[in-house]
Amino acid sequence: MKTSIVGYPRVGSLRELKFASEKYFRKEITETKLQKTAKALRLENLKAQKESGLDFIPSNDFSFYDGILDTAFLLNAVPKRYTSLGLSHLDTYFAAARGYQGENGDVKALAMKKWFNTNYHYMVTEIDDNTEIRLADDKPFTLYQEAQTAGVKTKPVIIGAYTFLKLARYTGKKTAADFVSDTAKAYTEILNKFDSLGAEWIQIDEPCLVMDMTADDIDIFKQLYTEILKSKGSVKLLLQTYFGDVRDCYQNICKLDFDGIALDFIEGKQSLNLIKENGFPQDKILFAGLVNGKNIWRNNYCNTLSVLSELKKSCGEIVLNTSCSLLHVPYTTKNETKLSSETLSYFAFAEEKLTELAELKEIFSSENPIENEKYIRNRQLFSAPRRGGVNPAVQEETAQLTDADFIRLPEFAEREKIQKARLKLPLFPTTTIGSFPQTAEVRANRAAFRKGEISAEQYEDFNKKQIAECVALQEKLGLDVLVHGEFERNDMVEYFGEYLDGYVFTEKAWVQSYGTRCVKPPIVWGDVSRAKPMTVKWSVYAQSLTEKPMKGMLTGPVTILNWSFPREDISLKESAYQIALAIRKEVLDLEANGISIIQVDEAALREKLPLRKSDWKKDYLDWAIPAFRLVHSGVKPETQIHTHMCYSEFADIIQDIYNMEADVITFEASRSDLTILDALKKNHFRTEVGPGVYDIHSPRVPSKEEIKTAIRKMLDRIPAEKLWVNPDCGLKTRGNAETVPSLENLVNAALEVRNENL
Repeated sequence: MKTSIVGYPRVGSLRELKFASEKYFRKEITETKLQKTAKALRLENLKAQKESGLDFIPSNDFSFYDGILDTAFLLNAVPKRYTSLGLSHLDTYFAAARGYQGENGDVKALAMKKWFNTNYHYMVTEIDDNTEIRLADDKPFTLYQEAQTAGVKTKPVIIGAYTFLKLARYTGKKTAADFVSDTAKAYTEILNKFDSLGAEWIQIDEPCLVMDMTADDIDIFKQLYTEILKSKGSVKLLLQTYFGDVRDCYQNICKLDFDGIALDFIEGKQSLNLIKENGFPQDKILFAGLVNGKNIWRNNYCNTLSVLSELKKSCGEIVLNTSCSLLHVPYTTKNETKLSSETLSYFAFAEEKLTELAELKEIFSSENPIENEKYIRNRQLFSAPRRGGVNPAVQEETAQLTDADFIRLPEFAEREKIQKARLKLPLFPTTTIGSFPQTAEVRANRAAFRKGEISAEQYEDFNKKQIAECVALQEKLGLDVLVHGEFERNDMVEYFGEYLDGYVFTEKAWVQSYGTRCVKPPIVWGDVSRAKPMTVKWSVYAQSLTEKPMKGMLTGPVTILNWSFPREDISLKESAYQIALAIRKEVLDLEANGISIIQVDEAALREKLPLRKSDWKKDYLDWAIPAFRLVHSGVKPETQIHTHMCYSEFADIIQDIYNMEADVITFEASRSDLTILDALKKNHFRTEVGPGVYDIHSPRVPSKEEIKTAIRKMLDRIPAEKLWVNPDCGLKTRGNAETVPSLENLVNAALEVRNENL
């Protein structure tokens, strides 16, 4: 048996690429220096994979920002607003990723969306009627040759033609079907060029095949690959799928001339049955995704070997593979010094998953697998109970929940009247989503406290000073509903996890979220409960500084769960309800302490929504929406509950979002050109809403006129009395230099449009 992975993390185990890229953005280093750092990281990854004994090592899984954006540049699908700036190739690339504001022009970044059911974000390709799809870049070939020079034979990785066209946004009259021929030609040229370079295998990533496919979708897929596979030369083509099963197109895939087919047996619920019921072509190699690329728990060798044994009955050659790219897990447990060796023994990050692949290869290839020492050691790990994971009180509280615990009364229309009378906010109330810029001083203060270099009193005094300055700034700007700035928080999930029993935390287990943004997801170790109040003192202090309403800021249970590494020994529903009960206690404490507006963010609500609509209700929405309602169902009618969501497709779950029973919902909207508004209007959305009027993930400052245009566009679809004005997301990652003028323009734009509508 041979082994393979779909892809590897790319930011560096200590986030070296992140820091180098950000220095480049600040013009502190040259492109040469940035490229040198990137190359060193790539070679380090190749070395680790080669030394592990991995048989199929990927190349071109590296990106400075995002793989879909790389593919857009590869295929010449780059809008002219970026190419006409007259910048270098790399700076044009970053302009598309981050936006650009300078002497060469002023352009917004491409839209950004969640990558299927992960917390990774991709840049949405824009294709207009004049786009000429053709091979226009040499990055994949350069990186393949770089690996060759380093003595590593690789399988180059390319985003597939169908997924490229399916995920693109079409801004003219043409659709994906109009670009099939040119796209097929470009991919044929890619294969031929790799063939000439001596590549044996090429991995074509087609994750869109695990989604619901119409007859037209299947036809486009067949057209593309019937044409591409005609002229692939001697190179072998691996069709790589992940994040689910390919039930809509399995037989079509098997009939095409692929040399290998990679299926996900972790999230692909029907993958094994598809093979059992339909067989598997004996002239193709099955790449079996049995090592979880999205979670950090050790692989259960007994379960994996059981599936492999079943597959052997129907398949010829099998390659043991990861279920998806290891981009979604941290680099290595070796950087963790505070967790016990016993705790770490349960975890497998990217580097440890390479070891698991090597061990499984050895075990499966041995005459008596169950007598193998590594197999025995793994079985002992899974048979022994984890210490500290069970809390009977939490399990009892969850079991005793009734239907009444999930119902908010009175109905929204009555609550809205009560809240308007209490809060007395103006038309188009202005607010922010929560966090304010976390400066170097803020981060240094938190780091010093963690290291024991300053006392708790010094730490809190510093934060209070920051909060006071933040409140004063917001009052000066004229915002209507204020926030305390969240200077005490490292991350919107990690912060809460640190206050919740049942979590464990890493030091350097960073995972890329988008571009240079990395997160450090906490790990759900056992039953979850709230040990003590988490935010109350900060919100109460901030409210004491102003007569204006101060929002209490919390992260919702679904987002906390989705942005953690979850347990695999209980259901997601049970974990979500445990977390919801903990956050519910915090909501009620905030209310009891005089906080009249409480925002419970569910930024990741859609993130774990099953990729097939038929699975939405039974596998997710039937517990995710109630979990949110459980958080706030006990508050008084006059307490206004807000929530926030970002960078996902919400149009098809609008009714479910309404059923969350929040009073105000803010959405990311600016990067998607406010397309969410059409869905709100179509569904007669009754909740008050705040679609983001400008993009906070870009350093550019939106003008007052730009924001006024956005507000007026909103008013075409949203009643004036329902509209809030706010940025897309929290301002944590921005600097004060762009935050202050942006908010000044936001407030002034809202004031002028308010006066127009009085």
